[in-house]
Amino acid sequence: MKLRFIGSGSAFTVGADNYQSNMILESNGKNLLIDCGTDAKIALFELGYTYNDIDALYVSHLHADHVGGIEWLAYTHYFDDKLKKPALFLCDLIANDLWEKVLIGGLRSIDVKNPKLSTYFKLKMVKKNSSFIWEDTRFYIVPTIHVKAKYNQMTSYGLFFKADGKNIFITTDSQFCPEIIEDALNNADLIFHDCETMKVKTGVHARYDELKRLPEEIKSKMWLYHYNPGKLPNAKKDGFRGFVKKGQIFNFRDQRTL
Repeated sequence: MKLRFIGSGSAFTVGADNYQSNMILESNGKNLLIDCGTDAKIALFELGYTYNDIDALYVSHLHADHVGGIEWLAYTHYFDDKLKKPALFLCDLIANDLWEKVLIGGLRSIDVKNPKLSTYFKLKMVKKNSSFIWEDTRFYIVPTIHVKAKYNQMTSYGLFFKADGKNIFITTDSQFCPEIIEDALNNADLIFHDCETMKVKTGVHARYDELKRLPEEIKSKMWLYHYNPGKLPNAKKDGFRGFVKKGQIFNFRDQRTL
C-alpha cells in the first residue's frame, strides 16, 4: 500500500510549488482519494492521474480545500458511461450537509428527478467512532476538533488504519488537541499531522510551536503537512520526520520512504 500527497499545502496555497493537502491511497491497483479540494483536478493531472483513476473518495470535512473538487469528480464519472460510480466514504453526520449545503447547487442540474449523492456515488456512510473497509483494509474514523467557535463548530474526521504491518494515523484538519486523539497518537507507527506555520494564528489547525511541545517519542514518528507558503522551520532538527513535499510517496513496505 502507498500513500501519495497530491498536495501538502494549506487551504490558501497558490502557485506551482504546492497544492492543497489531498492524498491518494493506492492498494491492489485501486485508488482512494482522501479529500477532493478545489485544485484537486489540477494536482492530479500534474501527477499523471485523471478522474477515471479514482475508484473511491473519502471526505473528512466540508471546507472547500477538501470538498471543492467533488462536483468535477461527480460529473466526470457520471457522463462517462464506461465507468462505475466511485464509492464515497464519509461520516453520516456530515452527509446531508455535503449534499444540501455544498453540492446541490451544481449537481442537481441534470435531467433526473430528485438527484442526490447516491445519483453520483456509491454511498458508504460511516457512524462516528466506527470504521469502514476498502480493499480489505479497515479504516477507523477519528473525530478531531477543527473549528470550535462561539457560534459555529466543525469536526474533521481523521483516519487510522493498518498498512503492511504499520499503524498509520492521518489527522486531516485538527486543532492542537493531543488529549482528544491520544490513543491514535500513541498507537500509530507513523503520523501525518496538519501543521499551521504562518504568523497569524487561525485557531483551527495545530501550530508548529504547539506540536514542538509533544513528547519526543510522538514527534519522532510524525510527518507535518497542510503548512502555509513561505520559509519552513527545521522540522528534523526539532525532532519530527519532516515536512511532506508535494507528490511525496510513502510506501509502507519500504522503510526508506518513511
